[in-house]
Amino acid sequence: MGITGNMKKHALNLILGPLITILLLATVVHHVHAQQLVDKYWVVFTDKPNVEFDPYSYFDAKAIERRLKHKISLTAESDLPVSEHYIQSVQEKVEEVRVVSRWFNAVCVLASRDQIREVEKLPFVRSTELMQPTTVLVSGIRKSTDEWAMNENAIEYAHAQLDRMQGRQFQENNIDGKGVRVAVFDIGFKSYKTNPAFEHLRKNDQILKTWDFVKKRENVDGYNSHGTLVLSCIAGKLEDNLLGLAQGAEFLLARTETWTEFYSEEENWLAAAEWADKEGADIINSSLGYTHHRYFREQMNGKTSLVSRAANMAASKGILVVNAAGNEGADNWKFIGTPADADSVLSIGGIEPYTGYHTSFSSFGPTSDKRLKPNVCAYGHVVGSGPDGVEETQGTSFSSPLVAGFAACALQTRPAFTNMQLFDDIQKSGDLYPYFDYAHGYGVPRASYFLRALPTVQPTLEFIDKGSYVQIRILENSTEPLGDTTKKNWFSRSTEWPDIVFYHVENRKGYLDKYWLVDPKDRMKNMSGDSVDEDAAEPVQQSNDPLIEFAEESPFNIKKSAHQKPFIIRAWYRGYTGTYQVN
Repeated sequence: MGITGNMKKHALNLILGPLITILLLATVVHHVHAQQLVDKYWVVFTDKPNVEFDPYSYFDAKAIERRLKHKISLTAESDLPVSEHYIQSVQEKVEEVRVVSRWFNAVCVLASRDQIREVEKLPFVRSTELMQPTTVLVSGIRKSTDEWAMNENAIEYAHAQLDRMQGRQFQENNIDGKGVRVAVFDIGFKSYKTNPAFEHLRKNDQILKTWDFVKKRENVDGYNSHGTLVLSCIAGKLEDNLLGLAQGAEFLLARTETWTEFYSEEENWLAAAEWADKEGADIINSSLGYTHHRYFREQMNGKTSLVSRAANMAASKGILVVNAAGNEGADNWKFIGTPADADSVLSIGGIEPYTGYHTSFSSFGPTSDKRLKPNVCAYGHVVGSGPDGVEETQGTSFSSPLVAGFAACALQTRPAFTNMQLFDDIQKSGDLYPYFDYAHGYGVPRASYFLRALPTVQPTLEFIDKGSYVQIRILENSTEPLGDTTKKNWFSRSTEWPDIVFYHVENRKGYLDKYWLVDPKDRMKNMSGDSVDEDAAEPVQQSNDPLIEFAEESPFNIKKSAHQKPFIIRAWYRGYTGTYQVN
């Protein structure tokens, strides 16, 4: 995995740790000063003595409103400022203080090893930790169209990525995220001031504040277009074509990532989260993740990394944190990164529009301590608006903002809900719920859940106990063709799951032993690579995840002896979930 022994030495620290983005980062050598290396360190203080704090002058009114709704103290210790005396005392001994964190009572500094030894002698310093530099470069495939003129294909694509979440139902009910404030963390928002996809946001002054945590200034219009595309998947609009659902939301844009400065992404994510909290954000969208260049898989437990702790802290302040699951499903790492591993983060996986199910690059769950991740999923292949026009691009970086826009609309329908009530309802709105697996979570969120009672679904399958095994049988009245199969255009069938059965075995500890996707119409030719439907873009084939299997001979028979009893079999087909317990 390319992790050195020196990296392992620091891997268990609960406050600090290098964080590697699923976007774009590059290694930078250590600074050299007075013949010594100058590195980044976190310095953690022991307490917050004699500090004065007026929350009403410090916080935006919406931040106060959010705290009152969530019954959060306005003078919580984590919100109190860091001692100016402590900061100044450290500043006198180091090259530079980069970031001050009130949440963790700490400062990030540039210092030589000799300087940090002097800092460690201060009586109010609890601990220090070195931040190691690392390298990664990961990005999605892009294909630009003709500037911002949307051709028929792009229009259908844009409609499909929202229709998959029943987005039209929000539109028809005038639900567009109005009154909800969304913070977006990314590497840059090139062209957001001129991009026609955001004309409505500029006209109505819906982009409230911006901050570049790399350059320490307001301007975020530049550097990279990734954030521009992400923002377009939350609230973009070209003519009458929506790219995201939250047209009425307010926005805070934070540049947290950079090509040129090692580890700034860690300090900047934390600083941006504290800023978003202060400025009244209801939702954070973070299309970022950090994995194998610093961590082992067993550390993806939502507790080890700084960013997972920062994300959970943001959630404790009443903010819904929406984060991409990661793009390493087809790589050796395979599993989700951090902060998608955090318990209070709504982690978003990606699905493939052409096949209709998990896209190969989308990172798998569960967490190392076996919690469900991802929580829900959305398109991982999208059309968005960049500096050069409409673009087709891919990555869970774009699944996440699609759901963040959905979440803003959902919150508009449930204004009294806390962030975790909203989190829970978004999971329940998933179109596989209560079935789940570690590729799709609870499925794709549905707008109809937040607008009206969901219809009762008639059973489509049953369980038959055969003694040594349990058989899943598809009911005869469930075998009619699904949708209009005469249409060759994949967009016509992209707003629902393909005609396959999902099922899993849940053990006594509450997590999955195995899960399967199976074609119910005895089309087992797909095991040799033939497609399920003659006009399907790709066959239903074995996943990269060892837990996803396609049974070769008896696809709907679960051997009792293969699993420790008791266990639960849960199966989903055409909107119906059946459950059977084996004792």
